[in-house]
Amino acid sequence: MAADEHEVEPARVAELMSSGEAQIVDVRNDDEYDAGHIGGARHVRFDELTARAGELDQSRPVVFYCQAGGRSAAAAQAFAASGWEARTMAGGLVEWAERGLPLEPEDGRVKPPSGLPDS
Repeated sequence: MAADEHEVEPARVAELMSSGEAQIVDVRNDDEYDAGHIGGARHVRFDELTARAGELDQSRPVVFYCQAGGRSAAAAQAFAASGWEARTMAGGLVEWAERGLPLEPEDGRVKPPSGLPDS
């Protein structure tokens, strides 16, 4: 974990995904997700989280991510306040990519957000 107890470093997120210990949720907009995302992550846009929360398993930890961490931090805070074990990925997808962790599709890239501010 990072200095913030609600943040999880990208390498740890990769471990949590491969072990199945946590569900990973991308809260970015559709065009951002389509440009590049973490393989195996569930895509639930930030503006749909409340309506679609029932699709997630509250008995398992959830790690949210976005481009740089703003939207995912807000999501994690709201879910944690509602009794979930919720975290955000430190540095967002920008940090994930900078650390050389894989994106999908094969030519995936981090697309700047289109709409919501990210920090």
